[in-house]
Amino acid sequence: MKKREYFMEKKPARAIALLPIGVFLVLYLGLGCLFEYGLKIEMGFYNIPIVVAFLAAILVACLQNRALSFDEKLEVMAKGVGDKNIMTMILIFLAAGVFVGVVGRSSAESVAYFLLSIIPSKYSVAVLFVVSCFVSLSMGTSVGTITLITPIAVAVSAASGFSLPLCVASVMGGAMFGDNLSFISDTTIAACNGQGCAMKDKFRENFHIAFPAALASLALILVLTLHADVTPAEIPPYNLIQIIPYVLVLIGGIIGINVFIVLLIGIVSGAVIALATGATGQTGILAVKALLENMGSGAAGMFETSMVAILVSAICALIREYGGFEALLGWIRKAFRGKRGGQIGMGLLVGAMDIATANNTVAIVMANPIAKEMSEEYGITPRKAASILDTFSCIFQGIIPYGAQMLVAISAAHELGYAISAFDIIPNLFYPYLLAVSSFFFIAIDSKKKA
Repeated sequence: MKKREYFMEKKPARAIALLPIGVFLVLYLGLGCLFEYGLKIEMGFYNIPIVVAFLAAILVACLQNRALSFDEKLEVMAKGVGDKNIMTMILIFLAAGVFVGVVGRSSAESVAYFLLSIIPSKYSVAVLFVVSCFVSLSMGTSVGTITLITPIAVAVSAASGFSLPLCVASVMGGAMFGDNLSFISDTTIAACNGQGCAMKDKFRENFHIAFPAALASLALILVLTLHADVTPAEIPPYNLIQIIPYVLVLIGGIIGINVFIVLLIGIVSGAVIALATGATGQTGILAVKALLENMGSGAAGMFETSMVAILVSAICALIREYGGFEALLGWIRKAFRGKRGGQIGMGLLVGAMDIATANNTVAIVMANPIAKEMSEEYGITPRKAASILDTFSCIFQGIIPYGAQMLVAISAAHELGYAISAFDIIPNLFYPYLLAVSSFFFIAIDSKKKA
């Protein structure tokens, strides 16, 4: 076999190739459950080193597929890690960390206190959800939205008394709403290009599924918060000038400016304000030194999240090379029959890909060729197929504990001094669950008429 030929070969289906995913789930979820519920360790899930769990999984993946040498496996992993989406995600993580380091805890608290001073506390969680919906819809990135809004959610929780997991989960839900519908979202672009449909057609197909789920989520949040036994927020003194970086990034997000430019605007404005107001606690060159240290610590806070993205993409590449994804396809084709069954199978296919890759855009790209065949086989229109791929990828991506969205939310909260685990957040992720309900409902009532 010539070098690199193995990248082009069609892989035979091998269920055993999925073993690394099982190893990770056993280590991460199994030990987390043991620590949290068996040994009653406080924040048991938070104590599980996710990077170590993924390293064990990648070791298992490297021990498989003896047809390739270790050097060839390294090349396979490098190809997976070098994907454009992975690099984009890592750069967003690092830029987001710098932004959090620059603006600091006091700026997020100022934003929260300002919001609570003009909006009754009982509406604060609902406002977080709605704002996240608009920002994500405009920016086209759930990760970017979560990065920008989570610090505000943390501060709102601390000031109002509402549950931190509920506040963070509301931000994540709103972020996934926009990720699913935005015209400039990577998932939208990938799904439409892969299925050969216009974005506006996919949007129309998606909207009647996502909008009812968003309204139901908002209603549920209001029901849970309007009559909650929460002490009215005591608004301490805050500095209005400190909200400027967040106002700028919010406006930039709403009008749809590129996420990197938005973060750069936030970093520069935050740095200028920090130096002008003496927020670093130093003067002169020492203030600049302190600011640079804050930038470095903020970026360092995202190192684990970035490493997870790298390890997941490497594991995914090895699993795909060994035939794991072909096995998934085979199971789905055998299990589902008819048009409605085909739609459910297509949704579960991209969901399984997302569980394996922890990246909804990558999951769609991988599922596209298979979904195209299934569309022809089951008589599913291109716009319906694109809608299913995008919607189900966002459902799964919004709830998996090791997804970028979850990890960046946890990291942002941690950087501000608050410990929270994925399993605190997951029960409060109303939007992804209601989106799943809405999706299955519309699949169930789907007529055989051509769209």
